[in-house]
Amino acid sequence: MTLDVSIEHQLGDFALDVHFQVPAGLTVLFGESGAGKSSVVNAVAGLLRPDRGQIKLGERTLLDTSAGVNLPVRKRRIGYVFQDDRLFPHLSVRQNILYGRRFTHRDAPPADQQQIIAMLGIESLLDRRPAGLSGGEKQRVAIARALLCSPELILADEPLAALDEARKAEILPYFERLRDDLQIPVLYVSHSLSEVARLATTVVTLSCGRVTAVGPAAQVLSDPQLALGLREAGAMLTGKLVAHHADGLSELATAGGSLFVPRNAAPIGTRVRVRVEAQDVILSRARPTGLSAMNILCGTIRSITSRDGGDAIVVIGMGEGEGQDNLLARVTCRSVKALGLHVGDECHAIMKSVALAPGDIS
Repeated sequence: MTLDVSIEHQLGDFALDVHFQVPAGLTVLFGESGAGKSSVVNAVAGLLRPDRGQIKLGERTLLDTSAGVNLPVRKRRIGYVFQDDRLFPHLSVRQNILYGRRFTHRDAPPADQQQIIAMLGIESLLDRRPAGLSGGEKQRVAIARALLCSPELILADEPLAALDEARKAEILPYFERLRDDLQIPVLYVSHSLSEVARLATTVVTLSCGRVTAVGPAAQVLSDPQLALGLREAGAMLTGKLVAHHADGLSELATAGGSLFVPRNAAPIGTRVRVRVEAQDVILSRARPTGLSAMNILCGTIRSITSRDGGDAIVVIGMGEGEGQDNLLARVTCRSVKALGLHVGDECHAIMKSVALAPGDIS
C-alpha cells in the first residue's frame, strides 16, 4: 500500500512544500529539528489541514483540497504513537489499550488482541496503571493501543525521543516486529541516524520544509552529500549470519567478506544489517596484516566527495546487482592524496569489531 503526499502549507515564516510517494514498509522522515517532519505527519493524521495538496493511502483519498475532500481523523484509519505516551492515568493498561477499539472503522477487520499483546510483551502489565510503568513499558502500551484500532497506517512521531538509551534499546525490537510481522505501513519520524539505519525500509530526508531525497534506506544513507553534512553519518551493510564463535563474536557473510560483530542472538541463516559509522572506517590500498582489527572488507571506490573543511567521504562498493552494498569512509583529503585513491581503484576497508555497537545491528 503506497502513501502519496503532496502538500503545501505556510506556518508563519516557515513554508512547507513536500512531495513524495513511498511503498509499504517502514518509512522514516529524517531531518534536523524544524525541518517540517512533525507537520507532515500531522497532515497525514488529519491534525493539520494544509493550505493546498493531496494525501492518498493506497486507493483512499484522505485529503484533496482542490476537490474539497478532508477526511476527519476518526475516518482515516490511522494509529498514532506520540513522543509522549498519552495514556489515561486513571485506567489500567488493559483499559488503555481497549480504548483504541473505539476508533476501529466499521469496515476494518478486528485486530488480533492477543497477538498484539504477546508481540509487545505486555501480558504481565495488563492490570497495572501507567504510573507504575517504566518509560519503555508505557510506549509499548501506546503502540498496542494504536494497533487495536485496526489501522491501515501507523504514524510514530519521534517515539523514542523521551527515552534514555537503555529504554530505546528495549523498544526498537518492537518496531522491527511491527515492520516485519504485521505488514502495516509505518511513517516514522526521527533525527537519529542509528534509528534510521536499524528500522527504515525507505527514507525521506527533509530540510527547511522540502524533500531532499527519497529512496531505499541503503541508497539514501550511502549518499556522500548527506554524509558530509553529518558527523555521525554512516552506511548500512547487509549480510547473513553464518557462525557464533566461542569468543563472543558472531560472523556475517557480506558482499565484501566476513564481518565480525558483537554476539547476536539471532539464529544462523538470519539476514542482518549493520550500521557502520564513516568515521570508524580506515582505508588501505593493499590488504593489511598484523592488525588487531579483524574486519577487513574489500571493494571498489565508487566516488570520492570532498569539502572545504579538509575531509572527504569515500564510497566503497562491494558486490553487484541486488547484493550490492556501499560502505562509507570519512578520511582527510590529505589521506586521499597520500594513498593515491581514485574512482575505480580496489580498496580495503578496516574497522574494529568493538566499534560496531549491538544497537547498530538489526
